[in-house]
Amino acid sequence: MKRSTYSLILMDDVVAAIDRLAAQQGTSRSNLINQILAEHVSCVTPEQQMRQIFACLTQQMNSAFRIQEQGSDAMLSILGSVQYKYRPTIRYSVELHREMHGEKVGILKISCRTQSQTLLNAIQQFFLFWVQLEQAYEGIEIQELYQIESNRLTRRLRRHGISSNEALGTAVGKYIQLFHTVLQSYFQGLQQGVP
Repeated sequence: MKRSTYSLILMDDVVAAIDRLAAQQGTSRSNLINQILAEHVSCVTPEQQMRQIFACLTQQMNSAFRIQEQGSDAMLSILGSVQYKYRPTIRYSVELHREMHGEKVGILKISCRTQSQTLLNAIQQFFLFWVQLEQAYEGIEIQELYQIESNRLTRRLRRHGISSNEALGTAVGKYIQLFHTVLQSYFQGLQQGVP
C-alpha cells in the first residue's frame, strides 16, 4: 500500500490522547491513526497482515522454542536450542516485506552465535546439506533463494501459491520446525559418530 502525506485538523486533546496511546504501543502517531482509520473502514494494513502471519507462525511453535518479540511489526525471532555440547541456541529471524502482494514475502535468517570453531564448521556443513537437499527437492537455483555466510543461512520466503496470511504463517512455522528437527538429528548423528 502506498503512503501519502495528508493534512488533518484535529483537536489538541485528541492528539494528546493519540500520542499517549502511540507511546504505550511503541509506534508513531501517524501509524496509530492509520491503524485506527483502517480498522474503522475495514481496510487491512500491511502491519495487520504481518501480525496475522506472526500469530499463526507462533501457534505452530511447540515448547522447544521461545518467541522473542521485536520492536517492529515486520520482525519476529524464534529461539531453539540443539542437543549438542553447550546446548547452542539457534535463532530463526523472520523479516516480512511491507508489500507482500508478489511471490516474495520476506526472509528467514537462521544463525548460531558461538565461539566454538568445531560447532561453526558443523553448522556450516549442515547449511550446505540443507540447501542441497532443498535444491534437489524444489529444483531451484541456490543463488536465487539462499545466502550462506560464516554462521548464518538466509533464505527468501516465497508464497508458492499460498494466498491467505494464516496459511502463510502456518507454512513458515512448519518450515522452521522441520528445519530444526533435521538439525537436531544431524547433531545427534555427529555425537554418535555418524557421518
